[in-house]
Amino acid sequence: MKNIITILAVWLCCIGATAQVRSQMTAFPGGKYQIYRVALQDKRGCKASLKHPEKFLSEKSLRRRAKQHLLVDSTDLPLSRTYLKKMAEQGFAIIGGSKWNNTVLVKDSCASAPQRLCALPFVTSVVKVFGGVDSVKLTPPSTVRPDTLIARYKAKTRYGQGEHQISMLNGQKLHEAGFNGKGILVAVIDGGFMNVDKIGYLKNVNIVGTRDFVYPYTANLYDERDHGTEVLSTIAANSDSVFVGTAPGASFLLLRSEFGPLENLVEEDFWTQAVEYADSVGADIVTSSLGYTEFDDKAASHKYREQDGRTALISRTASMISGKGMILTNSAGNTGAAEWKRIGFPGDAHDVLTVGALAPDSTNTTFSSVGPTYDGRVKPDVMAMGGYCTVINGKGLVAHANGTSFSTPITCGLVACLWQALPNKTASEIMQLVRESADRADYPDNIFGYGIPDFWKAYQMGLNK
Repeated sequence: MKNIITILAVWLCCIGATAQVRSQMTAFPGGKYQIYRVALQDKRGCKASLKHPEKFLSEKSLRRRAKQHLLVDSTDLPLSRTYLKKMAEQGFAIIGGSKWNNTVLVKDSCASAPQRLCALPFVTSVVKVFGGVDSVKLTPPSTVRPDTLIARYKAKTRYGQGEHQISMLNGQKLHEAGFNGKGILVAVIDGGFMNVDKIGYLKNVNIVGTRDFVYPYTANLYDERDHGTEVLSTIAANSDSVFVGTAPGASFLLLRSEFGPLENLVEEDFWTQAVEYADSVGADIVTSSLGYTEFDDKAASHKYREQDGRTALISRTASMISGKGMILTNSAGNTGAAEWKRIGFPGDAHDVLTVGALAPDSTNTTFSSVGPTYDGRVKPDVMAMGGYCTVINGKGLVAHANGTSFSTPITCGLVACLWQALPNKTASEIMQLVRESADRADYPDNIFGYGIPDFWKAYQMGLNK
């Protein structure tokens, strides 16, 4: 935890955020101002050096890269302090940024802001990512209450209601062999983790830190929406005979990038910041049950032709994750029966595991989004149970939910167990083993992808490679 706090200070310095920005503020991005994504031409003026990466990356992050023979490069360097200072001197409020993409998030209420920004010689492009709103009604957190139906959920096996979610992927054999995710740090990026700190079923979860990336920032992610609570529970729950998740031994970093009541392009920037933070503190796996296609500002909505894993900021960031030595599991999306039908962004990213949803009988759900990407790659990558999944909700109750939001973390947990079992494999090698173990690996398609992974088979294959 001390290491994470130290890197937190370094991360703030790297993007140019200030202590004022990170003060306790209300939890919605309301107000009559705009936020712009400003792309910079280079990193001149950055005083950090690739010779001393320990100044901006944690020891754990550097060990993870070194183990996979990955070099720190210019994308890891902090943003230019010189450029940030010049923008601040022009009256722009810097609220965040991405060192991987060399972009800055700037807040301003003046109509001439885009022209003033474009006039700066080191700025290459300016995109409005948030247009401001007057007010948003927020839902207060639910009260945790005793689960009076607990007897109904008790089962003869230790997995309880979570058994089928694990056995469908043949993951219980990894657990029986002693691999439960211990030693793996999983960053969960979501929209809130309501009452995770109060729910009895989650009292044994090893949470090493939390962090908000939605501007204005909130001090308490546990007062936000419960989607992240449900997602986390599918991996981390450890209540014998009631509900056990897919990696109860892992450690968790809870990160918020999504603001539920609105859908704005800036959330892709928030997500990017969350991923870079996860990298900097040494996370091994990022799991994200988020995806974007349409925004409140229709002009900003994505087009299918953008789905090449490189065009959208969020997808470009996701495509960089394996190169930093991490694994991303991301939801395919729930638009299979809608007009869009296809996977969301960043599900189109390269070298990630995009996860679709199955019903309990292993047939595909009608809502699970399909591929291919615009450049013809198979998507989703793999499938897992996403229909009638067992979760713990924000009220602290065992419940059921549908969505690729849940097939993704279910898969993530077993990826953590597999990597624990095969610690000398690279991120890309682990993901490839998962694909090759699946039941359609020889004939992948754009509904099931490579199919249903067999994690015990993946482990056996990994031992022999």
